[in-house]
Amino acid sequence: MQAEVKWIEGFKFLGQSQSGHSIVMDGNGGETAPSPMEMVLMAAGGCSSVDVVDGLKSANQAVTVVNAKLTTERRETAPKIFTAINIHFEVSGDNLDEALVAKVTKDSLEKYCSVCLMLGAGVEMTHSWEII
Repeated sequence: MQAEVKWIEGFKFLGQSQSGHSIVMDGNGGETAPSPMEMVLMAAGGCSSVDVVDGLKSANQAVTVVNAKLTTERRETAPKIFTAINIHFEVSGDNLDEALVAKVTKDSLEKYCSVCLMLGAGVEMTHSWEII
């Protein structure tokens, strides 16, 4: 996998993925676009959400909604790395099996989500879930 990031102006950058997609990032605290750290956080939420949807669908669960709400703790001084991330999954559907929801959310962070596993090497990764 490859990507390229080009400086636009000020602290704006254009990220271009190998698959041909582009996104603007703002190193000025997210003033005009997501900051790079916000992108990392959204990547963790997106990657783990794919696992949760796939896991529930593979188990023949009638899932209709999966929202991942991420919260973090971050160092106060540079480098301002994340020290803890929690992903709270809000899941809706018809007659969802609580045990399966618990399993697929846990398995995502511990076995399948590449982004979370990478972050987990230096960040305390936790999760919670609820069926709505």
